[in-house]
Amino acid sequence: MHYQQPSIRQWWGRLWVALCLLALGLVLAPLLGLVFFVAMRGGQRLNGALLTQLPPAAGMAGGGLGNAVVGTLVMVGLATAIATPIGIGAAVFSQELGPPDRPLARLVRLATGMLSGVPSIVVGAFGYATVVLTTARFTGGRYAFSAIAGSLALAVMMVPIVAQTTESRLRLLPQAWREGAIALGATPQQTLLRVILPAGAPAIATGVLLAMARAAGETAPLIFTALGLDFWLRDLRRPAPALSISIWRLATGIDANQQELAWAGALLLLLLVFTAALLARLTTRR
Repeated sequence: MHYQQPSIRQWWGRLWVALCLLALGLVLAPLLGLVFFVAMRGGQRLNGALLTQLPPAAGMAGGGLGNAVVGTLVMVGLATAIATPIGIGAAVFSQELGPPDRPLARLVRLATGMLSGVPSIVVGAFGYATVVLTTARFTGGRYAFSAIAGSLALAVMMVPIVAQTTESRLRLLPQAWREGAIALGATPQQTLLRVILPAGAPAIATGVLLAMARAAGETAPLIFTALGLDFWLRDLRRPAPALSISIWRLATGIDANQQELAWAGALLLLLLVFTAALLARLTTRR
């Protein structure tokens, strides 16, 4: 057998494969480094106390972020309940209720696209001006910062994600499905509710999960609206704790125990976000 010298085309192919692997490494290196660093700093405090106890005062040992976890779950849950029907409704309006290229439908797409690019701190300032100050004015200052205000601010950030994901999926559904349902005697409403939306349900669920993952990690909107609290959440009309706010406050302190707790909270937040992203991937494969 004779050894055959690789051709120039084969050398170019190997070169491009090597460059692609290099690009893949450059993409994964920051992510893996971030996860490894946070896990090393916060993994020792990832225990039951982290989910059941309150943040400690400076100079005290132990403690946890149980109140912040509960507050984050409550506000993200309320925001999801608000943003999901609005986002799906906007997508259905722009894609299903009339020609997709009509001016009002294009305006809805433009609005969701612009809203998705608004910085989170601007959303927080908007929530403070429209919800917090208005609530304080109508209640005589009794209620202002609250879990409800924080949920509304997070919902504003979640709506465009849900709307864009839903519309992208509805656009890919075959037109023959709609025509077939109508040919069998279904009304447009029945076609939408029994054919179109069930077919797009996995993608819609993916958009909702991705929106929840982003909302869970936001800090600026909650500082302006929920304010943060070092106690358990007992009233949605009062300032609410949040995991991102607690991490920021503890990390910027000078107490070593609080800083360790902040790293544990950062690891917990990463796990929550990664879990939501994994569920979104699994939902997409259905």
